[in-house]
Amino acid sequence: MRELRDLYDEFGNKTGLNYYKGDEIPKGYYPMVVMIAIENSEGKFLMQKRVPEKGGDYGVTGGHPKSGETPYEGIITEVKEELGIDISKYDITEFDSGCDGKDCYKMYYVKANLDIADLNIQKEELTLVKYFSMQELEEMVENKTLNQDQVDFFIKCKEFIEKNKKI
Repeated sequence: MRELRDLYDEFGNKTGLNYYKGDEIPKGYYPMVVMIAIENSEGKFLMQKRVPEKGGDYGVTGGHPKSGETPYEGIITEVKEELGIDISKYDITEFDSGCDGKDCYKMYYVKANLDIADLNIQKEELTLVKYFSMQELEEMVENKTLNQDQVDFFIKCKEFIEKNKKI
């Protein structure tokens, strides 16, 4: 069955219109993209490697909310689908949102000690998951082994973490 998704205006407001995944999006409307940084107590971030058919890149968990879901509900769904866990029991914080002319987006952060052995990764989407330190992520940015969306995400995430560090 084809996945139905909601459309948003340039201010990130739901329009009441929707589209099917894969269909052309009408001019002036935007899909919602949600992404989450999952940081463990060692300060490492959970990254997933996509299957070659989906680019084979490393990235954070994310995707598009289904029609009728809020962006927050959408990120809960994406984590459940891709990693096989319910992340809603953790304190999830939205740290950035907006529209960039291509998509509307919401970025989330959560501190959670997830054991990779307990994850049930979605084999159609992912080949593996792994924790990376911020330094390793910065090296991936410098080496251009992360795509630009992931780079932008981690720049904003790092700013959020620095701003909210407990002194």
